[in-house]
Amino acid sequence: MYPTGFLFRLAKIISVFAVGVMALLVVIGNTTDYYTNYHFVEHVMKMDTVFPDSAIHNRTIDNPVLFHAGYLLIIGLEMGMAFCCLTGSWKLVTHLKKDAQSFHAAKNWAVAGLLVGIIIWFFGFEVIGGEWFAMWQSTTWNGLGSAERIVNFLAFTLILLHLKDDL
Repeated sequence: MYPTGFLFRLAKIISVFAVGVMALLVVIGNTTDYYTNYHFVEHVMKMDTVFPDSAIHNRTIDNPVLFHAGYLLIIGLEMGMAFCCLTGSWKLVTHLKKDAQSFHAAKNWAVAGLLVGIIIWFFGFEVIGGEWFAMWQSTTWNGLGSAERIVNFLAFTLILLHLKDDL
């Protein structure tokens, strides 16, 4: 039977690994099927499906270069997130049976990856997309539900990772 601390370490590792795999799958999807989510970014920035009488249409961006730049920035951040979380989970695995101080010190990559994810899905999707470009007004191009689901798991994992380890 494993001690509870060992199981919590496994929970931390599995959560970070799952986030890393999710980010990697998102990157694969966004690069192998580039234009599907490119159009999402394009429509959000164009604000062409928000309420027609909305007084914030002056925020609209209608420049394909900026659509591509924004989308490539998102993909680059997702790549960084995948790399950091997968590296972080590996570092944690290699420190699984070590003392608490060593295991805690191995968390840096994982924390960095989770923070990048929060930047993407909370700041990028919920703050910029949702509020600045009023994505919440669109019934067609609205990714707030997915972003919220992802941010919730990222926050949960970050909190879990931060819990004291007494092995």
